[in-house]
Amino acid sequence: MSLDAHIDELAEKHRDLDRRIEKEESSPGSDDVNIHELKKEKLRLKDEMERLRATATAAE
Repeated sequence: MSLDAHIDELAEKHRDLDRRIEKEESSPGSDDVNIHELKKEKLRLKDEMERLRATATAAE
């Protein structure tokens, strides 16, 4: 898998997490712990994408 394809895959997972967080936050009786975990995973994906982009830029 190319670096760009990997970043694209991570970006799609990031968007999916964003949708899941919005859905969870808008539902009655939402689980704050679950929302927190989803947000942590979303942030981890964002950090990974930024790290990969920096690596790709440095390699150019």
